[in-house]
Amino acid sequence: MGMTINTNISALNSYRNLSNTQGQLSSSLEKLSSGLRINRAADDAAGLAISEGLRSQSGGLTTAARNAQDGISVIQTAEGSLTEVHSILQRLRDLAVQAGNDSNSPEARQAITSEATSLTSELSRTANATNFNGIKLLDGSSKALSFQVGADGNASSQISVDLASADVTKVVSALAFGSTTNQIQNTSVASGALTFSAGYQFTQGTTQVTVAAPTGSSIPTDTAGLAKFLNADKNFSQNFTAGTDAAGKLTVTSRTTDSSAITLNQDTTAAGTYADVVAVSAGTPATMGFDTAAGAQAAITAIDAQITNISSARANLGAVQNRFSSAINSLNVSNENITAAQSRIRDTDMAAEMVNFTRANLLQQAGTAMLAQANQSNNGVLKLLG
Repeated sequence: MGMTINTNISALNSYRNLSNTQGQLSSSLEKLSSGLRINRAADDAAGLAISEGLRSQSGGLTTAARNAQDGISVIQTAEGSLTEVHSILQRLRDLAVQAGNDSNSPEARQAITSEATSLTSELSRTANATNFNGIKLLDGSSKALSFQVGADGNASSQISVDLASADVTKVVSALAFGSTTNQIQNTSVASGALTFSAGYQFTQGTTQVTVAAPTGSSIPTDTAGLAKFLNADKNFSQNFTAGTDAAGKLTVTSRTTDSSAITLNQDTTAAGTYADVVAVSAGTPATMGFDTAAGAQAAITAIDAQITNISSARANLGAVQNRFSSAINSLNVSNENITAAQSRIRDTDMAAEMVNFTRANLLQQAGTAMLAQANQSNNGVLKLLG
């Protein structure tokens, strides 16, 4: 190799190696400072693609676990209200059992009915007031709620909570307590609907009661007086109860659970035959109530059915809540494993990278020294020129 001054091959070689070492040192510093092995796609193109996919899945699993916890919160809200619904139904059942005893006076039965009515009103309020984040849960408007408990967009990533069986408004409708009432259509005494001559005859199914005027007296023709007169008759009061409504019409209430219409015939003949039928409109019969023993028994049966329905609804919600808990556990385990896989691909092994950094640092120092030596290697030419 000749002695030249225009081209210093040794210095160029040293400079090239030093540049490579500085690049390695810069890369090691970046990895050590960021904690990431892949800071840009050029570091590991395939690894970047894989790690980003795992990163998306890990983020989805984290959010899905929160969604599942929201599902548990929704169920706990609904089930908490259903617990109180159960308590109300149990109290209604106690009242129905109490009303089934004929030792109760009319006033006592009225008190029982008042409490039962108040309790059913609370059931209605509970149905309308129970909500989660503004979503009503027990009024039948939310048949089913879907919760995303997976990181993917398929059906297996969702759990549905069916709230149809937890519709408390249906419970209220099924417990329409009352009595079997049919209203006799007489707008007023002046209309001529009640043209008494000798007596009245009431018929419902196989039950027939005749109320005749006592000897030497007459039956009142006004509805209020007539209702009082009818209730004073022993045979009548054993089967019916008379009263008046807000419009002044005569009402007749059956003391049995017979839902057939009550008809009224008038005796307007001297022969005592009941042939003049007064127009009758059958009301909507209710077979449950607290005003008769039979009505109370029907109420017990109806309440038992609703207790069973609510029990089933709570059991279903409890099962789904357990499912959510299992889903959360599974999501957490999957997220842990996926995060570990992502870390192996993307994160820096700090110990190994520190070894690389130390090596590059030493090579940089050695390369700098050798470059200095290479720059002085051509000084011998000056002696030839000297």
